[in-house]
Amino acid sequence: MGITYIEGKVTGPTGKEAELRFFVDSGATYSLLTKEIWERIELSPKREHVFTLTDGSTVTRKVSECYIILPQGEGYTPVILGEADDEALLGVVTLEILGLVFNPFKRTLQPMRMLLV
Repeated sequence: MGITYIEGKVTGPTGKEAELRFFVDSGATYSLLTKEIWERIELSPKREHVFTLTDGSTVTRKVSECYIILPQGEGYTPVILGEADDEALLGVVTLEILGLVFNPFKRTLQPMRMLLV
């Protein structure tokens, strides 16, 4: 599990931007945007997925894509469209897309060791 936060910016398809604070969660697959943020940048659902929570229960959530900018890099990433009371999460897929890994000892994002095999 991640134990730190990081500031970032997201951009939607119309060019609208929003700044937010992500909880770095190395146990989450996809990143999640709060409802306020994804509505502000005008994202629309592209598909739905069923996600398993840590207690074993499941939820169905809509997924979209956005451009994300972090101090360590930027790029396009899939994002879960959060609902009321959800917290913004930075998940493993986004970290991998940006070539980053979470160092739990230093609580920092670091460049990933890239392999070409």
